[in-house]
Amino acid sequence: QVQLVESGGGLVQTGESLRLSCVMFGRLFNVNVVGWFRQVPGKVREPVASIRRDESTDYADSAKGRFTISRDTARDTVYLQMNSLKPEDTAVYYCAAGRNDGTIHWDYWGQGTQVTVSS
Repeated sequence: QVQLVESGGGLVQTGESLRLSCVMFGRLFNVNVVGWFRQVPGKVREPVASIRRDESTDYADSAKGRFTISRDTARDTVYLQMNSLKPEDTAVYYCAAGRNDGTIHWDYWGQGTQVTVSS
């Protein structure tokens, strides 16, 4: 089993930065992709960024140029550095981990961390 624990959310002003962390525990040998998603009440959860075991990354258009996903393998931790935050980035951010066999299967989810950006 795999557990994901997010941290780093908070209340910031427009233009400021936050770094989210996702610490992974458990049997990680089947995990080869980790991603960040976000969700606003009443809306569908949407992908933000993902990183594969080979360090390749993908970003949503809304995140490109402002957010950076990275990982520290030694600490089993994935980060999401968010710069130039906007009010529309306000959401609960979730870390997810899974398998990419041509299709990504998001098998594990964290509990989420709230990010609020004030205008």
